[in-house]
Amino acid sequence: HVPVPSDSAFLKALLFELRLIDDHIFVEHRDTCTQINHSSVYSVRTEGGDLWPVLAFQKSGLIYACLPLVEETLEPRPPLLTVSGLSQGLALLLGIADYISPSRKNEAEMSTKLGQLRNLLIQACPLGTPLNTNIRSLNSSFDDIQEMPTDENQPAWRSNTYKGKPQVNVCITEKVKCMQYDKRDVVDTWQVYGAVNCKCDIEGSAPNVTLSLNLPTNGPPLQDIVVHHCVTSVDPAMLMSSSAEPLDDSVYNGPYKFPFVPPSDSFNLCYYTSQVPVPPILGCYQLIEEGSQLKITVNLKLHESIKNSFEYCEARIPFFNRGPISRLEYKASYGQLDLSREKSLLVWVIGQKFPKSLEVSLTGTVSFGPAGKEHPTDYVCTGNTAYVKLYFRIPDFALTGCYVDQHSIQIFVPGKPKITASQELISSDYYIWNSKAPAPMVYKTLFD
Repeated sequence: HVPVPSDSAFLKALLFELRLIDDHIFVEHRDTCTQINHSSVYSVRTEGGDLWPVLAFQKSGLIYACLPLVEETLEPRPPLLTVSGLSQGLALLLGIADYISPSRKNEAEMSTKLGQLRNLLIQACPLGTPLNTNIRSLNSSFDDIQEMPTDENQPAWRSNTYKGKPQVNVCITEKVKCMQYDKRDVVDTWQVYGAVNCKCDIEGSAPNVTLSLNLPTNGPPLQDIVVHHCVTSVDPAMLMSSSAEPLDDSVYNGPYKFPFVPPSDSFNLCYYTSQVPVPPILGCYQLIEEGSQLKITVNLKLHESIKNSFEYCEARIPFFNRGPISRLEYKASYGQLDLSREKSLLVWVIGQKFPKSLEVSLTGTVSFGPAGKEHPTDYVCTGNTAYVKLYFRIPDFALTGCYVDQHSIQIFVPGKPKITASQELISSDYYIWNSKAPAPMVYKTLFD
């Protein structure tokens, strides 16, 4: 038996094992070639012995770690795939990371979420057993927990199936990736990646549900469809469409019907991609040197087919391999421009709507002080190679037009179900490169 040390002792031991402290010292049990770790599972050395398995990984500047339960002998160590606690722990940590990561840019929001995390974990894993690893879907109010019936004979974990009015919550999340160059000899690229998340609160041990996804007339077909293992059958034609092949009239374009037996937690019913005809925001970025300063111009245009209602929309303009911004003069036709604390990033906050013209522009000149070690460097963005990265979220909108036909949802249980369906479009790796300098390319045209 190896006792679990105090929080401070465990943290110190974990940071040491991850080479985040004392990495300049060679330690045989950690640094020999035979100790190269190919997974996120570690053996952490403590005063009481070696703690194994410790699951830990880094994401967005934070370390996520847990100590899964192993209900079998530890000598010899069992194969990782046979330890069910590892997959449960990983799902829980990824759920926590998904809940916290979007707030990394906002310290106040980050602090609030960390304060709520303990209450959410009490709901997610009472007595340490993960019951719902989708932390974002949980209610952050601790009052709801206290109002639960306090039957002394009722265990804290979920020992039976759901009781109550059937409810189905479906959320279509689409992420759009984009690379724009504004160059005649380089092809702009963009791609939509979708996920359909479901949470079904239905009585019975194995309820049957059927859900259909529909597209508007002339909507781009869904491709590269991957379904959850709870789906009981699927039309083979749905799975044949691939983004690696050119579109033609024979491609299956719906409706996309999914019969399934839902698990008790929220889950992603399916994933898909789609080749939409235009990106949601068209952009042009120009950066040129004029003497000792840089002149920048950014033009953005929201496509008229896109819903002009954002939760947030901003353009980030980083400057790598340079010193801090010492002087900034600019003119923004819309929104406001902020300078980061490190003085190496401009954040153009466009807000929740584009103007009636659907076009915004930013021009300015930037001067820099001497560079120091604390300022960001990049191996790609050297010289005038630079980019603008867009961050936005549009609620109640899908770029493909994909939607859930609520009337087509069939639930084979008594009672009329309550059905909630929503959509969201989120930017992901949305880059607009400087058209006045070389840029990493995906495709190049045959133009001379």
